[in-house]
Amino acid sequence: MTSMRRRGRELALKIIYGFQNQEKSIEEILEEFWENFQFSDTELGEAVDENGDPVLTPVKEFAEDLARGVWEHRKELDAVITDCSTNWALERMASVDLALLRMACFELLFRHEVPVNVAINESIEIGKRYGTEETPAFINGILDRISRTHRNPPHDPTASS
Repeated sequence: MTSMRRRGRELALKIIYGFQNQEKSIEEILEEFWENFQFSDTELGEAVDENGDPVLTPVKEFAEDLARGVWEHRKELDAVITDCSTNWALERMASVDLALLRMACFELLFRHEVPVNVAINESIEIGKRYGTEETPAFINGILDRISRTHRNPPHDPTASS
């Protein structure tokens, strides 16, 4: 069974993937995403994922929170990803890989309650499902570099406290 956080990250990936080249507001993007989402045939017509399971409110809120964070910080995230992805321009990256990198980079830089290994491992696992065969190794290398240089920078013993 997939955890609620994993389901939220997978939904966030789909939202982030969809807004990569849009000029709409994040609220318009989210509204459009949920309007076009799959719904059950019940009277309530609840949103369901590809397994037919209802999208629980905490999962939806977590997905939207991640998507909003990536949207709001996308220029900073792209600068960090560019800095840590030698020989790879953002434009050359597969769209799914870039969306995954943006989401994980957001968690690494702005969600310090999320352990580094969780942010990286979740992205790798989601990349196995939605990316190519090369996705896991590609994003692992970049996210590892981001975590070392931006989340847990090396300690400088000569720096004063």
